[in-house]
Amino acid sequence: MPENLEPEELSQFEISQDISEQDLVFDRRFLEDLTYWVETNRKVALRVLSLVEEIRRNPFEGTGKPERLKYYDVNIWSRRLTQVDRIVYVVSHNRIEFIQARYHYSDR
Repeated sequence: MPENLEPEELSQFEISQDISEQDLVFDRRFLEDLTYWVETNRKVALRVLSLVEEIRRNPFEGTGKPERLKYYDVNIWSRRLTQVDRIVYVVSHNRIEFIQARYHYSDR
């Protein structure tokens, strides 16, 4: 394990080591948002599913400009879905909880 990591980065490193054992949890709002995209824009719906898979593999890096939401809990992250919409998710040691897949995180 790298020794020069900051405490916050260290926890991200530790979490990323256990990715294969993490549970994926989908909030009711997230499922409603996914249903909306399936009914209105299948291209975006497929992007949601693609990002979920990518987040499962590595919650902190990849497409969609992963960003820790610094004014919220330390483990809340977002990724760009469209120019306006974001996927918001919470990362812990044993699970990733998907909160929303529509709107900007400050619009709800």
